[in-house]
Amino acid sequence: MPQITVDYSGALDAAFDPPAFALALHPIVVETVDARLEACKTRFRRVEDFAVGTETGSHALLHVEIGLLHGRTDAAKARLAAAVLALVAAQVKPVDGIVLHASVEVPNLDASYRKN
Repeated sequence: MPQITVDYSGALDAAFDPPAFALALHPIVVETVDARLEACKTRFRRVEDFAVGTETGSHALLHVEIGLLHGRTDAAKARLAAAVLALVAAQVKPVDGIVLHASVEVPNLDASYRKN
């Protein structure tokens, strides 16, 4: 815990460095929701097919989901989401002709979550 997943459009390949993003993201998670650095695990999934409204081109998506164990307040999760959006703005370079749609969600992990 935290379980972090980042889905991003292939159009961001030249504008986005996933490992650097994770290394910058983990301390933000630790500071904001009192997690341990060694507990942060991030995986990246490159998305090929998507649509925004009626558009299939000239857009890119980047969605960060940070699953946490129960106990964090809604206010703490909102602060984390805002901090992650600020990180996205700082780390993802603009791509000519592409509109970036960035989003963050901070759900609670299911009670069945276990790790080894």
